[in-house]
Amino acid sequence: MAASNRSFYHWLMTHRNNVSANEIQHFANNAFLDLTFPKQSMDFDEISNYLEENTSYLMSMTTFDKAWDMYQAATNN
Repeated sequence: MAASNRSFYHWLMTHRNNVSANEIQHFANNAFLDLTFPKQSMDFDEISNYLEENTSYLMSMTTFDKAWDMYQAATNN
């Protein structure tokens, strides 16, 4: 799969870590367990709205913003 076609979820899963060493890894671990996460989405607003309205595992939306910036840099979007 080309990096530019990778969904945010697919990218986020590359950051899973059993010891949850940082906030992005903790976010990835919890998103993995979230069966309704929009796994195919590459849309900031769709994912942001989902997280704000449907989850309690993300302590701060700043974590999502940081992860999104990293995703954008990695996928050149």
